[in-house]
Amino acid sequence: MITIAALYHFTRFPDPAALRAPLFALAEAQGIKGSLLLAQEGINGTIAGSRAGIDAVLAHIRALPGCADLEHKESHADTMPFGRMKVRLKREIVTMGQPDVDPRARVGHYVTPADWNALIRQPDVAVIDTRNDYEVAIGTFRGAVDPQTASFRDFPAWWEANKDRFHNKRIAMFCTGGIRCEKSTNFLLAQGVEEVFHLKGGILKYLEDMPEDQSLWDGQCYVFDQRVSVGHGLVPGGLATCHACRRPLQPEDMSRPEYEEGVCCHHCADEYSETDRARFRERMHQMRLAEARGTRHLGG
Repeated sequence: MITIAALYHFTRFPDPAALRAPLFALAEAQGIKGSLLLAQEGINGTIAGSRAGIDAVLAHIRALPGCADLEHKESHADTMPFGRMKVRLKREIVTMGQPDVDPRARVGHYVTPADWNALIRQPDVAVIDTRNDYEVAIGTFRGAVDPQTASFRDFPAWWEANKDRFHNKRIAMFCTGGIRCEKSTNFLLAQGVEEVFHLKGGILKYLEDMPEDQSLWDGQCYVFDQRVSVGHGLVPGGLATCHACRRPLQPEDMSRPEYEEGVCCHHCADEYSETDRARFRERMHQMRLAEARGTRHLGG
């Protein structure tokens, strides 16, 4: 059984580059795979491996400056959902492109999964999904507003264009694990919104804790690994992913004329050049060769 740990923590790392090599070396030594992002504002990512290996990496992260109270969310899989381990340096651990946003200063009110249903049923509460359009397409909370943003950095412009819709409303926000809401609630508070709430632990914690017969969630939750999506109880959802654009695919999407395995789908049929397509086809060819050898291609 593979243990999967999703984590993020906002803290101040004056020199994140100095933290990269020791963290990567430990993860490699423990057989851990996944992706971690380091920036001056903190750490974010998802890792997978053995119970002992995950515990060792989490202990290392919690020993970093300001990370002693780091929280993480766990799920499990029968097979490894990542091909390799990556530790990357970034300007932001989740990109919003707003230099004045600082979740360490203040964020919205945290709402536990147990209290979330009661909050979002209130008539004076507007529920906003802060995730990307392709994530929302496969699942969201009933009645939630979909900003239809292609990336999180589009959210501030969407809010500026739509803020009048939410006059005299309390705002409840949610995302996959909570990190995007840390920034978006700080942003809305700075914009003068007085009452802002967000789902503690994100959709993943809600799906883990909330019995399905009491849930207000419809569909599946997109995750950024080879499980593609999870449902209630964090059970893998059975969706595929387009290896070109990384958007989730329903089984019937792979029967559409635009679909070519590893190369394109109906979402991205017009988004890449023929040079890109040739590169994707070569990657798919190498993946098939690796599979025939009984190995795993790192691009898979």
